[in-house]
Amino acid sequence: MTVSLLQAKDLSLTLNGRRVLQDINFSIKTGEIVTVVGPNGSGKTSFLRCLIGAQAPTSGEISRKAGLSIGYVPQKLHLDRAFPMTVARFLRLAGKSPRAIRLEALQNVGLEGCENQQMADLSGGQLQRALLAQALLGDPDILVMDEATRGLDQPAVAGFYRLIDQARQSIGCAVLMVSHDLHVVMSASDRVICLNGHVCCEGSPTVVSEAPEYRRLFGLGTEGALALYQHDHDHDHDHSEHPHD
Repeated sequence: MTVSLLQAKDLSLTLNGRRVLQDINFSIKTGEIVTVVGPNGSGKTSFLRCLIGAQAPTSGEISRKAGLSIGYVPQKLHLDRAFPMTVARFLRLAGKSPRAIRLEALQNVGLEGCENQQMADLSGGQLQRALLAQALLGDPDILVMDEATRGLDQPAVAGFYRLIDQARQSIGCAVLMVSHDLHVVMSASDRVICLNGHVCCEGSPTVVSEAPEYRRLFGLGTEGALALYQHDHDHDHDHSEHPHD
């Protein structure tokens, strides 16, 4: 029986008097790819922050496997161009590792030869690859990504997800990601969680031509929509209730 790497039980979060997350139960196992989807303001980022320990939940429990290593790739990294930082120095922020290992990490994400380049001079796609290289340096048990491909063009998105799949196969890590790249969700995820302050539904991703519940949640039209899953809803969602994404 595969043991969960990370579990949340009855996880709830209130910020500034507003309910952001309520009664969420979650677990992820070794090698599993789980994608979190939901409209803007549904609490996706807050959910990840609670899981990785960056935000304390208001109530509920989070348990992690002893010695759990987490690699994190944020949406973006704000860099001050007046503060010089090379790619090599950025990788060293992840902790001590031999230079050969760092160079291998850069090679694995397609940044070979960029060791001495300034982080501020990288393109958007290169920057995300550098963030991925740093996240993978510690051979994490879980790779957590918060819309890591936002702002990238389609070829860069496709290349980035290929790197993630290669990394997962190479080191056997689980992958937990928030994504709006629905074609990737459908093709790559083992499980999809639809979040809108609480778990609306979850299950294996399925490509479906008609999905009224999903269209309603994302405000899509009735023509040509693709569904992530097939499920039944017996309730509606008030998006304004959960303003934190």
